Amino acid sequence: MTPHYQPEGPWREALRMFARNPSAIAGMLMLGAVLLVALGGPWLMGADPFEITAAPMTPPFSEDALLGTDYLGRDVLTTLVYGGRATLLVGAVAAFLSVAIGITLGAMAGYYGGRVDAVLMRVTEFFQVLPALLFAMVVVTLFSPTLVTITLAIGVVSWTGTARLTRAEFMKYRSLEFVRAERAIGASHARIIWRVILPNALPPLIVSATLAIGSAILFEAALSFLGLGDQNRMSWGLMIGASRQYVLSCWWAVAFPGAAIFVTVLAVSLIGDGLNDALNPKLRER
Repeated sequence: MTPHYQPEGPWREALRMFARNPSAIAGMLMLGAVLLVALGGPWLMGADPFEITAAPMTPPFSEDALLGTDYLGRDVLTTLVYGGRATLLVGAVAAFLSVAIGITLGAMAGYYGGRVDAVLMRVTEFFQVLPALLFAMVVVTLFSPTLVTITLAIGVVSWTGTARLTRAEFMKYRSLEFVRAERAIGASHARIIWRVILPNALPPLIVSATLAIGSAILFEAALSFLGLGDQNRMSWGLMIGASRQYVLSCWWAVAFPGAAIFVTVLAVSLIGDGLNDALNPKLRER
């Protein structure tokens, strides 16, 4: 008897397509290496990133410091490893906050439509036309620059794109047969929004969430470069901001954290592109 063939589910097929994407796998390996160093490095090194360990501006590959020291004499390798924790934490939490706000407001606007949609879209447009960096600078300055305020500021100013994408997805699905069937059997609005429509609208939102992490990391670096970073927590942005005046005489203190940010954002972007190719049905058919 010939066995009955069962087609792959959409998520399993997407995972298979993602695994066959060389760029996406390269991004996963790069991000995995960054996470391994940032999470495991401090545990192995057991050092203080703010401790002065050698003469100021010691060049890289010297006997006292493998990657050199900054203008104060702090070891660049140690600050680089410890700084990854704060930078990645801000990127992940700020992206989560941004996506949570965007999905919530976009889902309400796209599902209910009418006046709810009009009000929420006016709020979205208000935040969209604000200069994001300037608004974040004001928030951080008013509430003191800490990792918490920096994370909240980034999340609050960067949700508009996700909200518009979610609204478009919900408007596409709210009139389809399976949604009308749920309404016919008396399902609540909350169930239809979060249990019926949202799972079907997730693929593009997952891609948006992935790319939001890279944007949040760059945002944190920009705030720190302008002197609005948390001075009590080492981060890659703080390393660049603290040494920006010595970029010509102590280039390594800026180049190495800059390279770390570049590699991390590139890895996240490659993963996002891979997810977009894997989760987009039209691209999968090609």
